[in-house]
Amino acid sequence: MLPSISSFAVAWRQWHRPLMLFTVAMAALAVFSAAGLVVDGRTVNGDPVWLKPLKFALSFGVYGLSAAWLLSLLPASRTGRPAGARTGTALALCSFLEVALVVFQAARGTRSHFNGDTAFDAAVFNAMAALAGGIWLASAAVAVLVLRHRVPDPALTLAIRAGLLIALAGMAIAFPMGGGAQHDPATASLGAHTVGAPDSPGGLPVTGWSLEGGDLRVPHFLGMHALQLLPLVLWAVDAGAARRPRLARPEVRYRLVRATALAAGGVLALVSWQALRGQPFTAPDLATWTALAVLGLSVAVATLHAVAGPPRRPGASAPRAADSGEDLGEGPGEDPAGGSGVPGEVRAGARAEAGPDRTEVDA
Repeated sequence: MLPSISSFAVAWRQWHRPLMLFTVAMAALAVFSAAGLVVDGRTVNGDPVWLKPLKFALSFGVYGLSAAWLLSLLPASRTGRPAGARTGTALALCSFLEVALVVFQAARGTRSHFNGDTAFDAAVFNAMAALAGGIWLASAAVAVLVLRHRVPDPALTLAIRAGLLIALAGMAIAFPMGGGAQHDPATASLGAHTVGAPDSPGGLPVTGWSLEGGDLRVPHFLGMHALQLLPLVLWAVDAGAARRPRLARPEVRYRLVRATALAAGGVLALVSWQALRGQPFTAPDLATWTALAVLGLSVAVATLHAVAGPPRRPGASAPRAADSGEDLGEGPGEDPAGGSGVPGEVRAGARAEAGPDRTEVDA
């Protein structure tokens, strides 16, 4: 059976404390902002004034929790948890200050991003831009620390590595938003989310993504949260293995994560290309539809191969979890057999059923 909620609660108490405190603060801010949507009728650019703090609280809360989990996987060596503790603290501090400035501007009833209405507003946005750079650098440092070490489970290693790289690419999409090409002196705007059209009220409900031009927030959001998607897909595969033992086979788990990484990376590239061409997310042209069809077919083939493909030939070498570096320490509540939630006896039963030639991981 999967780990209980109580076992996860015990593990959380041992994760990176500043990031966990930040996550708790984001949860509290989400509740506060949701209440603000009800009791505060002010709007900014046509949206409720507390909508952006709510979205930031939810997004940063999930990201902070993910980073705390990643740091818990580091070994106790000098280049592991001690270095990760310092990097995580920098990430938590930059993230907290970034969100605090969003909340501060919301409380004032004005926009936080790209606001050049006054010298003070411009200074607030420039501080936010600097903090965003700090968040990206701290995230990259976390990625380097995690990528230097290996998890005993190759499928989980792939999920972490691919998720981190896609997330970093998605986060980097934010930088062109404040580029010179996006400045509009006529509206005192120091940047824009939209390419090919001005930022304007309306857009898709909740997200606010533009219906008139390409919106860089689409790849920014989708890419940033690949870090949660890929491990969750592996968790779902392991959950399904209790009823379908075939899913517990190492080569199946690895191939399914690989197919998901292909989908996540391909979608990030596709929506980035679409946004940079000034095309609304909701109005793809023939080229976008063609690229989406090619990507969908590729992912479908990869998924079919993962589930129904042949096992590795006897004697074929399986990929290592990492080419070099130390093993990541076995975290609290982790399955010693190297899975992401399904107990070792389930996988062991599947391996016994499959035979020794099916326990290799696909390259």
